Amino acid sequence: MKRSIIAAFYTLLVLLVVSCKPSINTPTPSSGTADFSKYIAVGNSLTAGFADGGLYLEGQKVAFPNLLAEQMKGAGGGAFTSPFFDEAHLNGSGYLKLTGINNGSPVLEEVNDKLAYRNQAGNLIKYTEPIQNLGVPGMRLDLAFIAPFGALNNYFERLLLDAEVGSKSYFNYAINHDHTFFTFWLGNNDVLGFATAGGVVTGPTSQLTDKSTFASLYTAFINELTAKGQNGVIATIPDVTAIPFFTTVTIDALLAGAKAAAPDMASQINAIFIQDKTATVPGFPAGVRQATNEDLVVLNFPTEKLGQPNPEGVFYGLHPANPMEDQYILDKAEVARVKDYVSSYNETIRNIGEEKGLALADVYSYLNQVKSSIIVNGAEINSTFITGGAFSLDGIHLTPKGNALIANLFIREINKTFNAKLSNIDVNKYRGVKFP
Repeated sequence: MKRSIIAAFYTLLVLLVVSCKPSINTPTPSSGTADFSKYIAVGNSLTAGFADGGLYLEGQKVAFPNLLAEQMKGAGGGAFTSPFFDEAHLNGSGYLKLTGINNGSPVLEEVNDKLAYRNQAGNLIKYTEPIQNLGVPGMRLDLAFIAPFGALNNYFERLLLDAEVGSKSYFNYAINHDHTFFTFWLGNNDVLGFATAGGVVTGPTSQLTDKSTFASLYTAFINELTAKGQNGVIATIPDVTAIPFFTTVTIDALLAGAKAAAPDMASQINAIFIQDKTATVPGFPAGVRQATNEDLVVLNFPTEKLGQPNPEGVFYGLHPANPMEDQYILDKAEVARVKDYVSSYNETIRNIGEEKGLALADVYSYLNQVKSSIIVNGAEINSTFITGGAFSLDGIHLTPKGNALIANLFIREINKTFNAKLSNIDVNKYRGVKFP
């Protein structure tokens, strides 16, 4: 009898425990007032999945529009095709990989097997089948309206029929794609090309797009994409001066490195000298001054040059007679100019988004949060070069983890604006920089 009572007690206890277990309510995906059946993604390298200095298959697969389209499938999303490189040419244009760390500095190697070039001119293997991810690395808003650019940009040339090369603009290419929903993230390169060139303008891809021209062209593009009442998400332009390309190599670090390399002369090494076309310092050559930490050094600055003597025996970067060249420095005046243009571009983007009732993914604000560091499901992510997890080895483009972050930002804005129910992506399923 006693055993029966005990057995009954444990049976009751198990039932109580089971009945008290929390239930996980996974919302049923829905599109709300949006229509995801024909989603297209318009943009540049960030849309295409460019990473580590190149376009290759692994990066293409985790481009944020592909991750977003996957979440749309349960809410009426249709086919979403990207112009993937095939397995035989999976390394595409080639890219950088991390092979080790030497004295605290990363050792990078170019991957140059299984490339997708079809000729000596650098043209990539064609992909002219129907696609929905229209991202083209190097595409600018201003050049999107220039048909001859199709012959100069090998990533866009790849997507065009031979008869269209040089005669069809990216604008016409994009708006001719039937769609019910779109993401639009263009404009980054209209300021990034100038910034990464250290403010040295050498051609159309390194100049700043005029503010009024930007506003006019952006409005024209969005007007066409929404001509039949389509909904979509537009994205602001990041603070390009806050990415690892400009925050990794600092003036203080260069000065410390120069002293460490020449300890016998350390007491005589007191400053880094740079070219600044606006500088007028008494006793210095015209256009030369001492650098400060308000001046941003590009990530690809060849640090081995620092301290090397010229034919006159003057040490590079350590004397005003042999300064660091302008293309390696975005000086503080150029930084201010870049920020001013980004602010103007983003005002245009916000205004057209509000006018058209579009969702706005404020990438500018979000990536500044990432720079300071964010916690996602217990894991810290920031914009520190290599270890931060968000940015790839070129210091500009995103890792798979970074793409997942951006996809979730788009999802949050879609859900909020269109009363949709798309599930977030598990960011920590995706890698940051791949270590050897």
